[in-house]
Amino acid sequence: MLKFSKCFTINLLNEIREVFIMDKDLHAIFKEKFATEATGEYFAPGRINLIGEHTDYNGGHVFPASITIGTYGLAKKRQDDRVRLYSENFPNKGVIEFSINDLEFRKEDDWTNYPKGMMKFLKADGYPIETGLDVVFYGTIPNGSGLSSSASIELLTGVILNDLFSLNVKMIDLVEIGKRVENKFIGVNSGIMDQFAIGMGKKDHAILLDTNTLEYDLVPAEFGEYVVAIMNTNKRRELADSKYNERRSECEKALSLLQTKLAIHSLGDLDEATFMANTEVIGDATLIKRAKHAVLENQRTLQAKDALVAGDLATFGQLLNASHASLRDDYEVTGIELDTLVAAAQAQEGVLGARMTGAGFGGCAIALVKDSQWDTFVNNVKQAYVDKIGYGTDIYKASIDDGARKLK
Repeated sequence: MLKFSKCFTINLLNEIREVFIMDKDLHAIFKEKFATEATGEYFAPGRINLIGEHTDYNGGHVFPASITIGTYGLAKKRQDDRVRLYSENFPNKGVIEFSINDLEFRKEDDWTNYPKGMMKFLKADGYPIETGLDVVFYGTIPNGSGLSSSASIELLTGVILNDLFSLNVKMIDLVEIGKRVENKFIGVNSGIMDQFAIGMGKKDHAILLDTNTLEYDLVPAEFGEYVVAIMNTNKRRELADSKYNERRSECEKALSLLQTKLAIHSLGDLDEATFMANTEVIGDATLIKRAKHAVLENQRTLQAKDALVAGDLATFGQLLNASHASLRDDYEVTGIELDTLVAAAQAQEGVLGARMTGAGFGGCAIALVKDSQWDTFVNNVKQAYVDKIGYGTDIYKASIDDGARKLK
């Protein structure tokens, strides 16, 4: 039975991190809300991106991994057309209800537009979802953290629908539908990385994904005496969506100008030397900076895979540092909170590198930290952050987990 107690534990790199939360007996909550028993338990992880930020929609490579923090769902198929959804993360919103035959976006339906979008596009693709369902959601991803709670909800919904209605949808198709939900239903012009990492993740592996072709390599994420720290700014990413769309537009303008001279399909087609030799074609200083980040970050991502395969963690850490500097100076999507966290982390003994992860303007940063220095690292970074920002950060070790799946 899926129950979260006051000592709910998450396995984080073979250690147990206790998280004090309210009692969460999701089966009891399901029965209370819907007066029936759930028939299935499901989970979709969140994700971190080790390196390769803002490259996915520029036709480059990304290097994400799914993590143990994510979204749980309990569900049961109905016999009528009603869809009833409840999130224990938003109890004040109560049960949100609509018809499986009326799947239009409605602002007042709030978070349920993500699962609604998955239902809409699966039906549009011809999959037989002819009755409704009841679902209780509960996520352990902090809101606005940049660990991709929306894609986690999308893929969780896809797995639930696939199972309850015996749809036989391939995971890669659920991944692509999740991206369509973000782009066409929610209105965020994002790439495919989040959904791909959450759907296709494998325990103890990162995914090197070519966003042009969707070809990917599973790369063992073995860090030896080092661990990955996730550092949450505890600032919601209020500007992230609007700036995300703005940066994408800027890169598209730069690409269009480069295409007047070069036979390329995306910025990801360029190496550093070719790009630097043709910046005069772009002309605009801001557009050059945006495109420079996309091109060089793609190269860093390929180098990061080679470094991990070779066991060269020092080079991997240097690439993390260079990535953050580029995101701060050329792409300008960090902000004081992320910059403070990353600078504090980079200054600590036993840290090989650190960078922001996610869309930016809040959310999380990651660092590669020697495990034996963990306690000192956490104490020093927390103190530096509160001294500069005025409120605290949460820091925890990341364990890389499997992708979205049915639990029972």
